[in-house]
Amino acid sequence: MRKMSELRYNSYAAFFRKVYGERLQKVAIDAGFSCPNRNPLDRTQGGCIFCNNNAFNPSYCLPDKSITQQIDEGILFHRQRYPNTTRYLAYFQPYSNTFAPLETLRQRYEEALQHPDVVGLIIGTRPDCVDEEKLDYIASLAERKNCYVAVEYGIESCYDATLATINRRHDFAATRKAIEMTHSRNLHCGAHLVLGLPGETRDMILNEADAVNSLPVDTLKLHQLQIIVDTKLAEEAKQRMSKTSDPYKVLHKMGICDDVQRMETYVPLVCDFLERLRPDIMMERFAGEVPPRFQAIPSLGWRRTDGKLIRNEEIPQMINKELTRRDSWQGCRF
Repeated sequence: MRKMSELRYNSYAAFFRKVYGERLQKVAIDAGFSCPNRNPLDRTQGGCIFCNNNAFNPSYCLPDKSITQQIDEGILFHRQRYPNTTRYLAYFQPYSNTFAPLETLRQRYEEALQHPDVVGLIIGTRPDCVDEEKLDYIASLAERKNCYVAVEYGIESCYDATLATINRRHDFAATRKAIEMTHSRNLHCGAHLVLGLPGETRDMILNEADAVNSLPVDTLKLHQLQIIVDTKLAEEAKQRMSKTSDPYKVLHKMGICDDVQRMETYVPLVCDFLERLRPDIMMERFAGEVPPRFQAIPSLGWRRTDGKLIRNEEIPQMINKELTRRDSWQGCRF
């Protein structure tokens, strides 16, 4: 039996405190990259049906600014909330940050590492946007600069049928290959999974824990599916909302598991997932959050009984409380 006050999942934040002796803050950078499933001549077309990067980009994070300027402004932005933080990770976040010639990547990454307060990189990308040459270079950065370097892959789903539905244009085999290539170079490897994509049931979501367990990943982010404005998913929801005022009927018609959309069922779902997840995988996030103005169906937002929004930082506490109530923990059913 574990202590009531003990953290019952493997925390990524705790890893940094252990290794660096303090909290490290990620500073998001928009380096101006796109994705291979987007039309380069018209960025409003194509892409994954749920994706609108503007929904989670910080205000300082704009591609017309230099990498250095974005880091400077990002540090000022985060110091208001974390005044004791002294070291930062440059997080290449929006779109696919290896979707460019190697020389372009070299210029962007090394400019970030020249910043005196930056101690590492996190590179968000897609499994179909890496190759041996790019990964060799990224691994060399970690060695030459003696810094933390991680590659974070958008898995999004472990099911090929779902990947086709969301216009991902790669399969799960591509995900496995990219992650194994990354792991073989001793790079930290992260994964991002969206829970509740169209067509996926609660059981299918839980079975994805087994698929993730089979991958040599170090960290995992879980995000609930959010229906965000200016996306293909939002267009479909809007059409269906014209026929009913019940958002959960809309979800049902779209094949979206409403367990993911209700906080009272999402927390138990994540706890069930965690119990099946390998205990060595570090959890970075349990949910996504966008400003209310980006929610295509505002009534689906998670709120307290007083009507106030539930913030992302509250969810880990809710997860841990539920695991404590169960007297269970990450990996107890692995």
